[in-house]
Amino acid sequence: MNDSSFELPLPHPFDFRQCLDYMARSPLECLYTIEHAGVNRLMQVAGAKRLVRVTCPEAAVMKVQLLDGELLSSEVQVELSGFIKNWFDLDRDLEPFLQLSKGDPLLEPLAEAFAGLRVVGVPDLFEALCWAIAGQQVNLTFAYKLKQRLTEAYGDAAEREGVTYRVFPLPERFASVTVEELCSLQFTRNKARTILDVASLISSGELSRDRLLTLTDPDAVDKELTRIRGIGPWTAQYVRMRCLGDPTSLPVGDVGLQNAVKQLLGLNQKPTPLELQTLFEPWSGWESYITFYLWRTLY
Repeated sequence: MNDSSFELPLPHPFDFRQCLDYMARSPLECLYTIEHAGVNRLMQVAGAKRLVRVTCPEAAVMKVQLLDGELLSSEVQVELSGFIKNWFDLDRDLEPFLQLSKGDPLLEPLAEAFAGLRVVGVPDLFEALCWAIAGQQVNLTFAYKLKQRLTEAYGDAAEREGVTYRVFPLPERFASVTVEELCSLQFTRNKARTILDVASLISSGELSRDRLLTLTDPDAVDKELTRIRGIGPWTAQYVRMRCLGDPTSLPVGDVGLQNAVKQLLGLNQKPTPLELQTLFEPWSGWESYITFYLWRTLY
């Protein structure tokens, strides 16, 4: 251990390999690179770009290292720690979820198959919203292509050992970007307008992750997000799950969730949103985790 790295204690259960397997589900991912049982990511930390590597050299320890060899300041370490805890949901006590799953015919096999998997988050609100907007009514492959184009067109980059790393663009970068420019990347006009609106709201401070986290009522969060043109219930629920760490978020309109439940229960057709709500009633408080694990069965 040197002054360019630090360690984070890991909760139990936590399986880094399970998380990496989820993160490696698409070769089109442009914001991090998985190699040698770790993940490298270019991040905007304490006002500067820093290339970070995350590994788990021991079962109960996560190692965070600055790959450029820069000495860690306390400010950088605090900001990185917060980001990574949110990224891998490290502050979550999964014991109640494991107790809930015991004996449950649907949950117990899921909890065993993906033991130690955490909801892998998208801690940056702008990135989370753009990713959700890109994914509206398109398949996952095309959503990844849209994110890749947006990142390459407007995000910063750094190179190390022949690999180019990119950081998701800051919302301020879009102050002078036009709808037509985003449409040239194959965003629809509606999605382009929504991204520019969200960028403006976050840049002005009117919308922020910290402020959304002060809203203790999930309905209030949904209301705050869906007042933005182009953001509907599915997008709001997705952001609550992946960015805000809300374990109760249940995106009943999600096609992937519907397909996973159809397959696991052997249904003739996809469940309706109302049927999903009824199915999830006994699992109140863990809807996000169960949804995430169900998504996992699709890959």
